[in-house]
Amino acid sequence: MIERKKYYDDISGFIDKPIIKVITGIRRSGKSTFLRMLQEHLLEIGVEKEQILYMNFESFKFIDIRNSRDLYKYVMDNIDISRKVYLFFDEIQIVEDWEAAVNSFLVDFETDIYVTGSNSNMLSSEISTLLTGRYVRLKMQSLVFTEFLKFQENKIDEEDINKLLWIYIRRGGFPSIHALPYEEIDAFTLVRDIYDSIILRDAVERFNLKNIELLNRILRFVMDNIGSTFSAKKIADYFKSQNRPVNQTSVYNYLNALESTFLISRVNRFDLHGKEILKTQEKFYLSDQGILHAVLGYNDRNIPGILENIVFNELQYRGYEVHIGKLKDKEVDFVASKGNKQVYLQVTCKMELEKTIERDFGPLLAISDHHSKYVLSMDENFEDNIKGIQHMAVSRFLTTDDWEK
Repeated sequence: MIERKKYYDDISGFIDKPIIKVITGIRRSGKSTFLRMLQEHLLEIGVEKEQILYMNFESFKFIDIRNSRDLYKYVMDNIDISRKVYLFFDEIQIVEDWEAAVNSFLVDFETDIYVTGSNSNMLSSEISTLLTGRYVRLKMQSLVFTEFLKFQENKIDEEDINKLLWIYIRRGGFPSIHALPYEEIDAFTLVRDIYDSIILRDAVERFNLKNIELLNRILRFVMDNIGSTFSAKKIADYFKSQNRPVNQTSVYNYLNALESTFLISRVNRFDLHGKEILKTQEKFYLSDQGILHAVLGYNDRNIPGILENIVFNELQYRGYEVHIGKLKDKEVDFVASKGNKQVYLQVTCKMELEKTIERDFGPLLAISDHHSKYVLSMDENFEDNIKGIQHMAVSRFLTTDDWEK
């Protein structure tokens, strides 16, 4: 079991505290494994096995527990309320009104509670009101590159790091496909199965969507336009040109459903001159780049967008708030902020042509403030600094914190 140290560090201060730990994230990102790791930690520090109750609501064992009353009764029948208990609820969004039962557990006896879910709406306004001040939320992603490397420790040396990066670019970071030595075609089959499960269980069933074909077509459009700004209108216009008319409201509804499953993330543009967030022409990124290759197949023309996708997920993993920068007619791929720190990033594949260098450095040169500015590419030997703008290899960006200092 590979320890997800960053997530453990994020949650460690709340362990054994009367705060509900809510762990969300895309299906198969490692939430269940993380819960098992937490249980092992508790056993190591002296908690007895009888004090721990784990329930995975996707298991047939708990098929009859589908509302808060059933959940409350089962827990009360299976714990010793005279002792402190540790409750782990996996994929709890399946249970109707689960928050009422969980809130009661916190009120009625001494407990430490952990829940996971694969839907971002599991903490709706009503739930947030009921649990105000009683929960902390942690979003788990599929493996970022440094975590992926832990599965490849026996292969790592300086020469192999870029080869491993290309494997990561192609296959993505779902933990299950790296836990065993799968051939690429088999890895893509597993990722496609994860994709189908998310579409059917977390999107179609959860949101009662009627047109699965439209949902898939919208997501395919998003995948085919990774790294490009577009709007719901552009998607609707595209379908119209294909003699498949659909209104913008439907497109928005389906995009919102896909966001709620954590399959995609919406990134707004930020006007660097007016200092305001723009509500049109967003970008969308996938939670895991392996999904694109598993669904659409591998194509070299997608690599620039995939690199952007990987950098975006890395920034999220490191706790940055991310926007697309707009400066008049120029665009900066990412404006990343955390606390008082801000960094500007351009992402490209190769910097072989002078016009390519001008295109990537140009928007950053137009920004006059003092914040750090980087151009990231797959070039390992291109080391240049143009008027304070530093080039950095993507592999170095993903594996060090040099750029954060």
